[in-house]
Amino acid sequence: MMHLACPWCGYRNVSEFGYLGELRERPDPATTTPEEWRAYLYLRRNPAGRLEEGWYHRAGCRRYFEAVRDTTDNTVSETRPPTRHPDSHDEGEHATAGDLDVTSVSV
Repeated sequence: MMHLACPWCGYRNVSEFGYLGELRERPDPATTTPEEWRAYLYLRRNPAGRLEEGWYHRAGCRRYFEAVRDTTDNTVSETRPPTRHPDSHDEGEHATAGDLDVTSVSV
């Protein structure tokens, strides 16, 4: 059974979380080419090894967070609050989907 440490709630069963995928920088839709946009939407690196990912604690605090996981053995070396943008919410507020640059993936 895999456990994941929510930065706010602590260790929980992975079934409480939603996997959002690899953290990636979202291109500007106004200036990107169709090829770049298509690559952002559909292409993944899928590396064997260390990967920074987005997760959502859907059955707990309902907050977004980031995790560093080794994809070869599912070892999670770090979890942390989402990387904030300069115009993001104050630290005390819940993060929203716009606070993370991730691609949504169902698990």
